[in-house]
Amino acid sequence: MTAFRYRALNPGGKLVKGVLEGDSERQVRQQLRQQKLRPVEVAQANREASPRRGLRLNLFRPRISTAELALLTRQLATLVQSSLPLDECLQAAAEQSRRPRTKALLLQVRSRVAEGHTLAYAMGEFPQVFSDMYRAMVNAGEHAGFLGPVLEQLADYNEQRQYTAQKLKMAMIYPFILVAVAIAVVVALMVFVVPELVGIFAHSQKALPLLTRGLIATSDFFRDYALWLLAGIVLAVFGLRYWLRVPRNRRRWHALLLRLPGVSGLVTAVDTARFASTLSILMASGVPLLEALRIAGQVLTNRVLREDSAAVAARVQEGSSLNRALRESGRFPPMMVHMVASGEASGELETMLQRSATNQERELEMTLGTVMGLLEPLLVVVMGGMVLIIVMAILLPIFDLNTMVR
Repeated sequence: MTAFRYRALNPGGKLVKGVLEGDSERQVRQQLRQQKLRPVEVAQANREASPRRGLRLNLFRPRISTAELALLTRQLATLVQSSLPLDECLQAAAEQSRRPRTKALLLQVRSRVAEGHTLAYAMGEFPQVFSDMYRAMVNAGEHAGFLGPVLEQLADYNEQRQYTAQKLKMAMIYPFILVAVAIAVVVALMVFVVPELVGIFAHSQKALPLLTRGLIATSDFFRDYALWLLAGIVLAVFGLRYWLRVPRNRRRWHALLLRLPGVSGLVTAVDTARFASTLSILMASGVPLLEALRIAGQVLTNRVLREDSAAVAARVQEGSSLNRALRESGRFPPMMVHMVASGEASGELETMLQRSATNQERELEMTLGTVMGLLEPLLVVVMGGMVLIIVMAILLPIFDLNTMVR
């Protein structure tokens, strides 16, 4: 059976939407009529609703967030470990979901499993939701007979990713808000306050102080060209995004990031921690090393680091040890290389990779905490300095006028 997305009118004339399973659209329409609903539109759940809505195709692709994927994986792990048949597990997870897209996705996967396909094969029809790593681990778990524990590991992995991403976002919220407020205050002073005060000095024959003249010139610029400046910034942002769509340009940008002091260490730490964690969980699930290296390399966001990981996989395929291949790359942290060497010598490579990832994430968290702790008061000082300059530029001519009166 296939999952179908429908829109129908209830007896009160209200439009309702949902998902049903059926062998064909005709059968689904019959089910809707039996429920006293008038079908308006019925289509397969993983396809666009109608040709007229082609511009909104992306809205109908079954995409779910990391948090939803972690919750879904946790539910499946619990259901599979309770010894229920796989198709019933998927059906139960779909019934528990409140989001129509997630429900449609699960029902589509269930329909493929009910046809006799493996879970990994069924998930392969939705690569935008289930990554190569996810499907490889599910495939390994199915073949080894440990699907439940593998799904538990995947749930832990996705929850950790969500936690790390959320911490990064939370750490950046306050500085961004502070910068936005500072810019808004300065622009408001320049556009609305300073022009009113300039009239006080307009009839003065005495030359204004240099700081005041600079403030007036800046105020005139913002008042006359603020919209053009804003439009230029927006165009520059969109132009940069368009420029980065070209793979060669994106690689240049990523190479530049790896050469910038401070930024290089942050980018490398984030990517290599993700690489080590992914490689660890893949190998613990029984995925062969070469395949695990190929999949783990795809989680790297920096294209230069991704190329280095492909070179590492090539060296390992040629017979080199993993720690030697990582060392020759020169991009991966020395501590990670040493821990990999220890893991290879002791036969606990998966454990050492996970420890390496944990250590890197902890160091990254401490580094971000230190940077944010320094950045917040620094932004306050900078904002206060800008306001002080504006106030001084306004007060200096007033002091001069008082002197002339005396």
